[in-house]
Amino acid sequence: MSRQRTSFAVGDRVEAVMGPIAHGGHVVARVADPEAPADARPVVVFVRHALPGERVVVEITELDKTFLRGDAVEVLEPSPDRVPAPCPVAHPDGCGGCDFQHVALPAQRALKAAVVAEQLQRLAGLTTDVVVEAVPGAVSDPGQDGLRWRTRMQYVPAPGGGRGLRKHRSHEVVPVEDCLIAAPGAREVLDRAPSEDTVTERVRGRAFEVAADGFWQVHPGAPEALVAAVLEALSPRRGDRVLDLYAGVGLFSAFLAEAVDVVGHVTSVEGDRRATELAAGNLADLHQVDVRHGRVDRVLATHEGRVDLVVLDPPREGAKRPVVDAIAGFGPRSVAYVACDPAALARDVATFAGHGYRLAGLRAFDLFPMTHHVECVALLTRD
Repeated sequence: MSRQRTSFAVGDRVEAVMGPIAHGGHVVARVADPEAPADARPVVVFVRHALPGERVVVEITELDKTFLRGDAVEVLEPSPDRVPAPCPVAHPDGCGGCDFQHVALPAQRALKAAVVAEQLQRLAGLTTDVVVEAVPGAVSDPGQDGLRWRTRMQYVPAPGGGRGLRKHRSHEVVPVEDCLIAAPGAREVLDRAPSEDTVTERVRGRAFEVAADGFWQVHPGAPEALVAAVLEALSPRRGDRVLDLYAGVGLFSAFLAEAVDVVGHVTSVEGDRRATELAAGNLADLHQVDVRHGRVDRVLATHEGRVDLVVLDPPREGAKRPVVDAIAGFGPRSVAYVACDPAALARDVATFAGHGYRLAGLRAFDLFPMTHHVECVALLTRD
């Protein structure tokens, strides 16, 4: 694909009215190229640090193949949802970690809901009402300011000493000694002692050993919120046979096993070897759980027997067609899909629809305040 022909260059500034929110935390703007013919289509610009409806001055930061990227460097007509950013480095050419520090917290959730709904409509053909729920558990009240919730931080060394975080789409480091979304006592990967191997997390009174640098939800209220949502969606029954795919260290497997009782069975599948080893220890007292290591599509190809329920929590790129096809082939009555990327979720929901599974429910959670990220739990059932 050839690069878009435009007279704009990096560093140019243009005034524009902001359009809708886009996946990834940007706002879509369309601007006229001053050197293009009068009937030429406007140039699409994805703008950070802006809000829908605002009139801003955009500085072009990047030329892509079919669009431009930019930052709102001056706000001429602000949105009523705009607030002063609490972080002093949350601005153009500053830290790239937070997308929405300039947005009131209720409006942040509304923007995330709009993105989820738009992706489901565009990629799966579904019209869905979406509400992004606040999640309790942060040190400061998450319903008020959205700060001090992140339990693990990965700082990088800053030039000249100290530590920092990277700029957006850059390896350049901004010095940050105290990130405002970091919880007091958050594990700091840069400063972690080399001898630390695992940490213990507790959910519903149950302990889970997790690799210190491995995956675990970083919002303190996330595990409880997601476990409750999955169990509510699936309504597991005594004796059910369940597949827990991309199972990590066994969070969902543990509580699904309790729900299906000793006459049921849970197969916990994880591709990361260290996480699988920890899951085996975390679930050792639950004899109805079988922990398997391997790529999910390959394990599914060899799995035999009845499957009543499936929960899958894939990485950001989603489960993809081979896994969805394999799941549908077992004919489970319900699938709970935990997704951190709305576009990947929508694509996989469309694939499930081709097998006769409909989107029967959707909950969205604000597990990453001040950023564009949102976590969803979708329920898919057979028609």
